[in-house]
Amino acid sequence: MPATIVTCPHCGKRNRVQATAQGVPQCANCGHKLPWLVDADSESFGTETTASVPVVVDFWAPWCGPCRVVSPAVERLATEHAGHLKVVKLNVDEAPDIGARYGVQGIPTLLFLRNGTEVDRVVGAPPEPQLKSWLTRHLSAAA
Repeated sequence: MPATIVTCPHCGKRNRVQATAQGVPQCANCGHKLPWLVDADSESFGTETTASVPVVVDFWAPWCGPCRVVSPAVERLATEHAGHLKVVKLNVDEAPDIGARYGVQGIPTLLFLRNGTEVDRVVGAPPEPQLKSWLTRHLSAAA
């Protein structure tokens, strides 16, 4: 499975991040926690959603306008909560089986997973403050 390249928001160094169920990625240069944001497909989804921190799964498609609105907000939240959250992006056009397994009927859909189990979901494109509140509430409960 190929590594994901993540740029450290503190020092700008590019880091390779492998899928792992333990720990959280840290910058090899400055040691700060990295935003853990990865793309998954049907093959890698199970591995990518297994993590030592809560996981948000972003079900999206490239043609979806609301998905393009939500995606930057999700990426900012991944950076803000580096070390406490993993974000897995799944293109439902390329992995319809995973979308069907989770009952995704509209996109964007965000799932909050704790220990591989769905805790909550958001369907649609809420404003970033509402999305932040949703995520913070679940991260506080997970802590």
